[in-house]
Amino acid sequence: QVLGRAYAVLSDAQRRAVYDEQGTVLEEEEEELRPERDWREHWRLLFRKITVKDIEDFEKSYKDSEEELDDVKAAYVDFEGDMDKIMESVLCVEYADEPRIRRIIQGAIDSGELPAYNAFVKESKQKMNARKRRVSCINRGIPCLCFFFSLSQSRNKDRKQEMDDFLAQLEAKYGNNSKKGGKKTTKKGKK
Repeated sequence: QVLGRAYAVLSDAQRRAVYDEQGTVLEEEEEELRPERDWREHWRLLFRKITVKDIEDFEKSYKDSEEELDDVKAAYVDFEGDMDKIMESVLCVEYADEPRIRRIIQGAIDSGELPAYNAFVKESKQKMNARKRRVSCINRGIPCLCFFFSLSQSRNKDRKQEMDDFLAQLEAKYGNNSKKGGKKTTKKGKK
């Protein structure tokens, strides 16, 4: 509502002049800002609906542009060379774009424009392959089972270690204090 009011006043030269002069909005203008107003319709009048074609057109104009180049460099610096995060943060980037993004970054490193972060220049093949597996699963529209499997294995290792630690604590606490012998038996004597 506040944005609607501000826009209504600032977009109309007459209202803006009154507001600049008096610092208030007239009462009859308050009526158009009533709560029952369909704000979705109001904003649709101000801003057009974005279509899939609009997004595709943006992607075409964005890729290989100066803006993308600046965004890639900024992501590289922000994430200190972590390609996983770079690939997730740059607009319109898919896994197939990774070689192109790597060339952009490597060119900037070679020219001295960007620092050489180890996360980028010494990225392991294992990390690259893990990223490729995640993306290939996602692109096929299925949950990445390899990711869930590795997560499950990691959790199982953690649980096993916790259990081992727990058992070691119990053994330390109760294992050394156990007394030898069992039940005490009484000898039956003559009465």
